[in-house]
Amino acid sequence: MKQGKVYNNNTLAGTISKLDNATYTFEYEDAYFTDNTKPAISLTLPKSEKKYASAVLFPFFFNLLSEGSNKKLQSIFLKIDEEDHFSFLLKTAAHETIGAIRVEEL
Repeated sequence: MKQGKVYNNNTLAGTISKLDNATYTFEYEDAYFTDNTKPAISLTLPKSEKKYASAVLFPFFFNLLSEGSNKKLQSIFLKIDEEDHFSFLLKTAAHETIGAIRVEEL
């Protein structure tokens, strides 16, 4: 299993995981989930549920990834298969992401 901590404006919001059976999960942290002043990290991951599961990487997180030549260069530099989207997320979304969300590898 691979995991990453998800931060929203530097506040720990939850954990994203890729399980051994290739299922993806995102689970809000208890404190973040129960705090009504904290927004959902995405419209597609509302705080009406604490935990989400998917057979594919959630589109919200997939859209944090580089594309095209940047992705190719990152693949070479980081020695990651271009199709391993979860590893890309864990290795590239910790700093300088577009927007308030970042992901730190556990």
